[in-house]
Amino acid sequence: MKLVSYLKDGHEQLAILADGLLYDTDGIHNELATSMGMFLNYWDEMLPVALSGDMAIKEGRISKNRGIPYDAVQILAPIPFPTSCRDGYAFRQHVEAARRNRKAEMIPEFDQYPIFYFTNHHSIQGPGPISCMPDHFEKLDFELEAAIVINRHGRNIRAEEADDYIGGLMIMNDMSARCLQMEEMLLNLGPAKGKDFSTVIGPMLVTTDELEAFEIPAKEGHTGKSWNLKMKCWVNGVQVSEGNVGDMDWTFAEIIERASYGTTLQPGDVIGSGTVGTGCFLELNGTGKLNDPHYVEQWLKEGDVVEMEIDGLGRLSNTIIREEDDFSILAKKKNIPS
Repeated sequence: MKLVSYLKDGHEQLAILADGLLYDTDGIHNELATSMGMFLNYWDEMLPVALSGDMAIKEGRISKNRGIPYDAVQILAPIPFPTSCRDGYAFRQHVEAARRNRKAEMIPEFDQYPIFYFTNHHSIQGPGPISCMPDHFEKLDFELEAAIVINRHGRNIRAEEADDYIGGLMIMNDMSARCLQMEEMLLNLGPAKGKDFSTVIGPMLVTTDELEAFEIPAKEGHTGKSWNLKMKCWVNGVQVSEGNVGDMDWTFAEIIERASYGTTLQPGDVIGSGTVGTGCFLELNGTGKLNDPHYVEQWLKEGDVVEMEIDGLGRLSNTIIREEDDFSILAKKKNIPS
């Protein structure tokens, strides 16, 4: 089942997407939640009713006249108001390449435990414009990822049970202002300002039952579901990245296990996979310069269109725009004493 949040009369509206049409949840059944937050909080009660409605749509028992064209409305992030947002570091290929490009050895701790950081859940957005300040344009980057949303409360969840806490999958673009990110991480804290201006998810949440045909075993020594889903990214129509969700070394189940240790995960918590191999300009530029000293770096600019696609999860499109404000925090750095 494909769940979409869109703007209706100035408010969030939850809908089921089928054959390019949106069917409002409350129009399918009066007991269904009209917002994703409410749907997730009552997942066990809502899901069977929604799946029944989805089947009724696909079998023609609900008229297409009740559907609204997907392209006729403003699509929001599928979880417009997540309770938190964590981002993982699950693809060994990306970590290995990024460290190699910095002439650093692969860090052995990567294979010992999954890690994540918290980003600004109030800056979650869906398709559409990404608004950037001047400092964001200093090495502005995309990051091609997948993400999940937590569908029930859980604490100290074991990896063997963690897949039951996944409401569905979606595309994530973890936008990154690399100059700000690198600056602050010199002090071994962050990322913060390099990440907190925009994290894009969407355009839909696809429940795991719809992805059963794509399930593959986790990598050797790992626990949890994995999915054979191709991932791609284009900038201004030119493909720049390709990978697969199945290349994740750490599974979402294992990330959930660590994230829930000693704390309670909430319905509506979003967790990203981390960047797939080749999934950002930082890695691509590093590899390019390693192979060719004359390689010209590429970063996102005003007006660029970033499109991401993952098999079964749709296509996510965003345009980079500039805020009408010339304020710079990079310019306010104090002078280093001589």
